[in-house]
Parts: sequence; C-alpha cells; structure tokens
Amino acid sequence: MQTQAQSSTPPGKIRRWVRTELPQIALMLVLLAAARDSFANHYYVPSGSMEHTLEIGDRVAVDMRAYGVRLPFTNVQLIATGKPERGDIAVFDSPQDGIRLIKRVAAVAGDEVELVDGRLSINGVPLETIEAADIEVFRNHRAMLNLSHGGGPDIHGLTIPDGEVLMLGDARGNSIDGRFFGLVPVGELYGRAVAVYHRRGEGFAWRRL
Repeated sequence: MQTQAQSSTPPGKIRRWVRTELPQIALMLVLLAAARDSFANHYYVPSGSMEHTLEIGDRVAVDMRAYGVRLPFTNVQLIATGKPERGDIAVFDSPQDGIRLIKRVAAVAGDEVELVDGRLSINGVPLETIEAADIEVFRNHRAMLNLSHGGGPDIHGLTIPDGEVLMLGDARGNSIDGRFFGLVPVGELYGRAVAVYHRRGEGFAWRRL
C-alpha cells in the first residue's frame, strides 16, 4: 500500500512543469488576447440607443480590422485597411466620457447634414424610404429607426470635415450621440459591427448588419 507521500507528485516534477509549460501557456493567452484586441472582438449592447437595429442585450461581432490594424493593447494604428462608410455601425469611445459606444456612421467627410424630427437627409436627399416608414436606406445598409421617444435634437447646415464622422443612434430620441459630444475622428473608430450573433430570448444566430 502506497503512503500519501509516495502517491503524490514529486515537487521536482511540479517545478519542471512550471518552468517548461507555464511560459508557453502564458504566451498563448497573450497571443489570443492580442488577436482579439487587433482582429476580432465582440460588443454587448447595454442600451436601446440603436433600436430597432440592435436590441438591449444583443451580442455583436466586431471586425477590428475594418478601419485599421492597431498595435495590440494600444490605439496606435499600424496599417490603414479601410474607411468608414455611411451606414456602418461602429464601435468607439465617447469623446465625452470615454465610455465604449456603438452607433451608426450617419455622415462622412464632405456630407452636408440635415436632421429634422429624427429623420436624416444627406446632401439634400432624404434617406427615409417612401414605401417603409422609419427605415433609412444607406448604400449598403438599412437603418430601422425607433422614433417612439421622438427625434431628439435637430441638425441644420452641418458639413462634415475631412477625417471625421457623425455618429448617431437609430433610436434618435433615446441616444446620446454626435449631437451631444460632437464629431468623432475616423482614427478613433475601433471596428465595424458585422452581425448580431446572440439575441436575448432567441439564442444564437447570425444576423448580418
């Protein structure tokens, strides 16, 4: 019959395992974290500011390479990979308080913006469709507006300068967005939301944005 001392792992073996395996495990975890920070990530939607496109509790997949590859764990851009397009849903830090937000790119450099009662016009052209009320059509995206709280503050005669974008929520009367904290530099956009992969009450799915 083995004694407890005989059946336990020798201390020397444990020390050898720590020396050889632990550094590799730590390196793997760092590489995974770096990949998540630089290439792909996710976002949990905490509020209704993007209803009805995004609902409270949605989990959203974010392409962190959409606008540029950054040095891991920093905001230093290494390679520019694309520019935000009107209608994109993007993740960024609020210029007001630094909180991570998700909003729609409503206008890009050179756009002349009018926003009246929550309805957007770009360069004199209303984005709302005649056939479907409260749906705005961008070139590659459709915004399902929620105007049950009204339209929020209007915008008149705003022209977006180079290097900046106007970020708005789809729930125009329930969104703290560019009307309150101003325009956002393009370099401050972390990534583009590509799909909702989990919705509360419905479970996992892949709903492209």
